[in-house]
Amino acid sequence: MIDYETYCKIKDHHDRQQLTIAQTARALALDADTVAKWVGVAQFHARQSPPRSSRLDPFKARIVRLLESHPYSAQQIFQRLREEGFTGGYTIVKTYVRKVRPVRRPAFLKLSFAPGECAQVDWGEYGSIAVGSTRRRLSFFVMVLCYSRLMYVEFTVSQTMEHFLAAHEHAFTAFRGCPARLMIDNFRFPDPGRECR
Repeated sequence: MIDYETYCKIKDHHDRQQLTIAQTARALALDADTVAKWVGVAQFHARQSPPRSSRLDPFKARIVRLLESHPYSAQQIFQRLREEGFTGGYTIVKTYVRKVRPVRRPAFLKLSFAPGECAQVDWGEYGSIAVGSTRRRLSFFVMVLCYSRLMYVEFTVSQTMEHFLAAHEHAFTAFRGCPARLMIDNFRFPDPGRECR
């Protein structure tokens, strides 16, 4: 089978340049029988072979329904199809699942804030530190202004309410002001007066 470009070259050499079939075959490095066949063809038609049937064909709609109902893995779908009588291999299932799987869009909410409107607050941990003859957990308080992303960090050996509120005061002093509201990120307040160890 030749492509359209080769067909055009055969027609050009034979019809326009008036070369013989043998000369055209030599010029294009083709077999003379191939050239003879295509010289007599008035219009190029690429032979379209009908798509081959697959063992997966009867199960394709089922795969799409499964993927629409839940983000199953290709292996999970393959196992379900086997239970339903599919006799093909895993690779063909994996290839088809990759082709038809709905595109997952990242789920996020973009927040925007005016200057001074909000700050985010959280505690974090950074290993431990020697205090006298013992070791204490080293925690840090962090406050980030949502608009400017300016950050205040304070290290402490305790997460009591007293330390939490004092860290707020220190952050407001460092920022030379106080935001209108605070977002406290997944924070559980400890029992009043009790240290988190």
